Amino acid sequence: MNEFQLIARYFEWPAPNAELGVGDDAALVSVASGKQLVVSADMLVEGRHFFKDVDPDRLGRKALAVNLSDMAAMGAIPRWFTLALALPQVDTHWIEAFSRGLRAMAEEHGVTLIGGDTTCGPLTISIQIMGEIDAGAALLRSGGKPGDDLWVSGPLGGAAAAVMHRQGRAVLSDSVLAQCELQLDLPVPRVALGQCLCGVASAALDISDGLLGDVAHLCERSGCGAEIELAWVPYPDAINELSTDLLQEAILAGGDDYELCFSVPAQQRETMQELKSSIGLPLMRVGRLVAGEGVRVVDLNGQVRTLSHAGFDHFA
Repeated sequence: MNEFQLIARYFEWPAPNAELGVGDDAALVSVASGKQLVVSADMLVEGRHFFKDVDPDRLGRKALAVNLSDMAAMGAIPRWFTLALALPQVDTHWIEAFSRGLRAMAEEHGVTLIGGDTTCGPLTISIQIMGEIDAGAALLRSGGKPGDDLWVSGPLGGAAAAVMHRQGRAVLSDSVLAQCELQLDLPVPRVALGQCLCGVASAALDISDGLLGDVAHLCERSGCGAEIELAWVPYPDAINELSTDLLQEAILAGGDDYELCFSVPAQQRETMQELKSSIGLPLMRVGRLVAGEGVRVVDLNGQVRTLSHAGFDHFA
């Protein structure tokens, strides 16, 4: 099977929201009047971002989910994506399962594959995603102000616990490992929440590399610091199997959660409680933005806790 046969068989899907999809040198799309185009890209490399033995169906879903999470962080409606796929060999069983998972996630969120590329090389998945948002309405990292509350959209640390187990740094029971691997392999992009936060949140981003590291990015862009209350950070009860040090590392610096972290003016707390009820997500306030710079973690005794690292480093 050559490159063009592979694309035609596994990735040439209907493109109902594009003028021209897969098959030409480039795609054609139209952005509605009064909208801005939102564009992001993410790359997943075997051995760096996922384990060699991961289920290809799950990998297809996750590859798109992490890009949808970027759309969620901006409050955008995802519309189109392209796929660049490097394969060490043409394994039709693997490609079929990957394509199936990718397409299922695309159809769930109404986003259309409109082009891309394939080649031979180390297994690498690169997706560029595009979406739409009302002009001027996008959630940015730069809008936070001292005094704003910091929120997260759900429990943190489950995915990191699975990685710790796979790396031999922790031992989880079979049932807990299965639960954590679901969170690692099948993150849920908070697309609907992102759209609801437009006009409510002052700043937002998704948690891909760990809460501390990603909050630091928000603070840097917003020109302020942050305090995180350790006791407020939600995590799955199951990962209490971890030692105290590993538990704190998982929930504060583990990454791969793809929950949203966002700042909201303190006077909007009632609005946030109403949103929490209406959207059905366990939104939790975890701290606040403060004057100055840097991110501090405060424990129950009011002591500042220090971790050896603050998040995933792609080049470490």
